Amino acid sequence: MRILVVEDEPDLAETVAEGLRGEGMAVDVCHDGDTGLEMAAVHSYDVVVLDRDLPVLHGDQVCLRIAENPEVEARVLMLTAAGGLEDRVDGLDLGADDYLAKPFAYLELVARVRALGRRARPAAPPRLSRAGLVVDTTRRAAFRDGRELSLSPKELGVLEELLRADGAPVSATHLIEKVWDAHLDPFSGVLKVVVHGLRRKLGDPPVIETVPGHGYRI
Repeated sequence: MRILVVEDEPDLAETVAEGLRGEGMAVDVCHDGDTGLEMAAVHSYDVVVLDRDLPVLHGDQVCLRIAENPEVEARVLMLTAAGGLEDRVDGLDLGADDYLAKPFAYLELVARVRALGRRARPAAPPRLSRAGLVVDTTRRAAFRDGRELSLSPKELGVLEELLRADGAPVSATHLIEKVWDAHLDPFSGVLKVVVHGLRRKLGDPPVIETVPGHGYRI
């Protein structure tokens, strides 16, 4: 999944981001509402983790505009220091999909982000399989013909997206959007390097096909 964290406390923002990256997610970070709204409109995020009390543009306005924009499919998890019933109702009425009061348990944050990510697009089954390949999306583990594979988080992310497509080609743009964050230069060739490494680890016979003009497929 690809996540946007909009939080004006830099230390908290980076702590949340690093934790989510450790769970295999691609995470972008910004610290004000105006930038967050712009990034949400430009990139294809699954979930926006949104602080409510933001500078420049208040989190309430960011949430409302995301909910009103039909081109933004991301789900919104609103974070706030105000955890009363009225505050939660107000946040949900603005279009937030979920609400978490500070301070929060990190494991709960991860669970809520994962749950929202499953709602942001058609949910993948717990096990994705094709051509002898299996990805256990819960355990974050991959197998070929019963043999567990030692994959990097990016290799596992690419493999999961290819299996999600169920034989259809997946464009390089889609893979970059879902597996990397905004710091990746799309012309850097990193995707080709990761696909090459993934092919090597999957072994023979080859199962990842390059589709000229369309990307990759299994």
